[in-house]
Amino acid sequence: MPRAFLVVMDSVGIGGAPDAGTFFNGDLPDLGANTLAHIAQACAAGEAEEGRSGPLQLPNMERMGLGAAMRLASPVPFPGLDAEPQGPWGCARELSRGKDTPSGHWELAGLPVPWDWHYFPDQAPSFPEDLSAIVAEQAGTDGILGNCHASGTVILDDLGAEHMRTGKPICYTSADSVFQIAAHEETFGLDRLLKLCEAIAPRLHAMKVGRVIARPFLGSAEEGFTRTTNRRDYAISPPAPVLTNWVQEAGGKVHAIGKIGDIFSMSGIDTLKKGSDTKLMEHLLDAVGTAEDGSLTFANFVEFDSMYGHTRDISGYARALEWFDAEIGRLLPMLRQGDMLVLTADHGNDPSWPGSDHTREQVPVLIAGLDAGTIGQVKFADVGASIAAHLNVPAQGPGKSFL
Repeated sequence: MPRAFLVVMDSVGIGGAPDAGTFFNGDLPDLGANTLAHIAQACAAGEAEEGRSGPLQLPNMERMGLGAAMRLASPVPFPGLDAEPQGPWGCARELSRGKDTPSGHWELAGLPVPWDWHYFPDQAPSFPEDLSAIVAEQAGTDGILGNCHASGTVILDDLGAEHMRTGKPICYTSADSVFQIAAHEETFGLDRLLKLCEAIAPRLHAMKVGRVIARPFLGSAEEGFTRTTNRRDYAISPPAPVLTNWVQEAGGKVHAIGKIGDIFSMSGIDTLKKGSDTKLMEHLLDAVGTAEDGSLTFANFVEFDSMYGHTRDISGYARALEWFDAEIGRLLPMLRQGDMLVLTADHGNDPSWPGSDHTREQVPVLIAGLDAGTIGQVKFADVGASIAAHLNVPAQGPGKSFL
């Protein structure tokens, strides 16, 4: 019996989205953004030397076709990654009008987003007065802090001490369709933060805001503030069945690793494992050894995006990529006959780009377990359709299998 592993490298884009010029970081369009190519350029130029050194080294994904997929997606030049692919490879472009996590993941799972997301204006205050009042009422405070577009780490430096002094939740947004609430795990309370986000999520979802995100943190003004791994996303449920539902309805098990449970509101998911990316890799390696015949394991590795893309940390992003590639080198020999592993991404987040938001890009589609060859340029939804075909599960979306 076949098994499938769909692994999303959050924000590892490869440029070349045909509509990139209609998406922006501030006033700058995303045209020309290329997460991987620009990281490779910086590494080769000796400009990404913190915690690593020299040209970007991704030998395992290179053999899977990463360099070939990058050259297919975009004319942006980059050094290296020249190995002959040993498995099917290609690149994928997104139909949904978003460059965010739910849009990318829903469409990879076979469902393009059928509506336009609501985005809060890049001004202060960003939120309507009635919404801010509801959040404060639910929090039991006389107001909120933030009420603006902000980097999640910078806003802790700016408002963490005031939050601890006043107890008011820190509320902020970004270019994505999100409403984020940061609060100290000890002085405000993790359970209180999660209950607050859960209480206001229906109101935000009715506005077609994609996610309410709990952003717990620890620390002090003297020692600095650090976000914890207890983040929780309260996302709109997909309005139609997706790959996880297709597999489950056909009798297969679905194992989620990382943010997948939040992104799909646990729809069609049997088990969920969370933690840091290091812990998530342990869970993924364990799943390769233990997942049932006919099952789907769906994983997201978020730290490329959350720790290095948004903060525009090229060295950190390169270190994370090289760590991930080495772990994939451990995983590949563990695959069984009949397994299919797909490595892909949900959007870009070019750490060399101005601003701090995602970038509209195509993504790699690298496959292990099948004979080598190009799948060409495909659509995000084709990934879900192809995994369904591999598992002999009926697909219900617009995607076409490339198998």
